[in-house]
Amino acid sequence: MVLRRRARRATTVAVALTSAALLAAGCSSSGGKGSEEKSDGAGGGKGVNTPRMTIAMVSHSGEGDTFWDIVQSGAKDAARKDNVQFDYSHDDEAGRQAQLVQSAIDKKVDGLVVTLAKPDAMKGVLKKAKKAGIPVITINSGAEFASEVGALAHIGQDEAIAGEAVGEELNKRDRKKALCVIHEQGNVSLEERCAGAKKSFDGEMSTLNVDGTNMPDVQSSVEAKLQSDSDIDSVLTLGAPFAATSAKAKDKAGSKAEVDTFDLNAQVVKGLKEKTFGFAVDQQPYLQGYEAIDALWLHSYNANELGGGKPVLTGPQIVTEKDVPRLEKYTERGTR
Repeated sequence: MVLRRRARRATTVAVALTSAALLAAGCSSSGGKGSEEKSDGAGGGKGVNTPRMTIAMVSHSGEGDTFWDIVQSGAKDAARKDNVQFDYSHDDEAGRQAQLVQSAIDKKVDGLVVTLAKPDAMKGVLKKAKKAGIPVITINSGAEFASEVGALAHIGQDEAIAGEAVGEELNKRDRKKALCVIHEQGNVSLEERCAGAKKSFDGEMSTLNVDGTNMPDVQSSVEAKLQSDSDIDSVLTLGAPFAATSAKAKDKAGSKAEVDTFDLNAQVVKGLKEKTFGFAVDQQPYLQGYEAIDALWLHSYNANELGGGKPVLTGPQIVTEKDVPRLEKYTERGTR
């Protein structure tokens, strides 16, 4: 697997994994002693015997986004190991996401994991979390705002660096004109991805805003753009669910553009194998969920703090059809 790192940035921090054994993913959203006794052979052993904690994760995910299934898979595995009750909620509307955070504060949770896709809406409620003495870890989006909201650490990928890695990959593939499809207007992380790709791409790159909660709209919008501009030779989607939809749009438009995407799941790996997609950018969402829960447990148990004030980077990694044999079994079980 090709790992794209930008040496000129000093933000890369090694992801810390605790030595306690991982147990297999399950259906429950909670961890603890009942599940400590169970294992399917993935890791074996028992979880910790530290006092029971409750940690809430509140994301900006819309309905049906498989990326967040993988994040939760990691969080649930860490919760089982760390004797944590894990509660997950989400809303793609920023105001409602903030309300969910407030609800977690009112329940007096022991820790919060939040995303900062639209940071302005989250600043006020996270100040309340800090006042209430609830430690916060931010993941996935809004790394540059993490310290501002008082987070202990941010876990995810640097979106600008990830975007630049995409631009470089497009250059390697001799692409000349690319379309970057933004599925959630106003999401700072998505905008950073497109901006980073445009910065390093030698060709021409334009953006297209679509309603990511309406897949027929996504397909028709991409199809119309490809029909109106036959010079587009690459479509870049910013989330795995939108790659397949864009591939359908490409076929209906009669376009020969290559479809590339951010994020990885079983469908994307299958598409890479079948050459429906050119490449994917993996930010390892399982790690984001796992490390966020584990970091809050470590903070409670041992006053540890990850990152030293810098983001803990889980990506980007450029994945192509060459990587499929090694990753296929992990995407099938829902951890990559």
